[in-house]
Amino acid sequence: MPRLREMTEADVADFAPLFREIVAAGETYAYPEGLSDAQIAALWLERPPARTIVAEDEDATLLGSAKMGPNRPGRGAHIGTASFMVAAAARGRGIGRLLAEEMIDWHRREGYAGIQFNAVVETNTAAVRLWQDLGFTIVGTVPAAFESASRGRVGLHVMFLDLT
Repeated sequence: MPRLREMTEADVADFAPLFREIVAAGETYAYPEGLSDAQIAALWLERPPARTIVAEDEDATLLGSAKMGPNRPGRGAHIGTASFMVAAAARGRGIGRLLAEEMIDWHRREGYAGIQFNAVVETNTAAVRLWQDLGFTIVGTVPAAFESASRGRVGLHVMFLDLT
């Protein structure tokens, strides 16, 4: 059974190859390729009031990660956001759902009024299906906003879950 725990600086070396693999695939994230471990840590490892977690197997193999926190500072900080990465070898095992359920629970515990995803690639059907299954709705789609490696320009969904 996979377990969740807080991500630390010590996890970056194990997380960086997963990050690079997903970014290089060119289907879900617009991060630049060729980032160093330090650059990946700066982008992914959140500090309070936000947090970053990892999912790992019994043998401590890193299966995925999620970062979460306020979507905006100040007057926008009552709405949360999150990002997820699951290792290709771990997909289809419920790791994304495990991370997502913890992310939603954390936002509730922290008193957020909702969760907004700013850029869900419309062709990432597994993610769109998961978010909708967990209660998120598509509130809009920015056409041709993401350059998919296999499909060219595709839309980015803005998705929202009301926690009030």
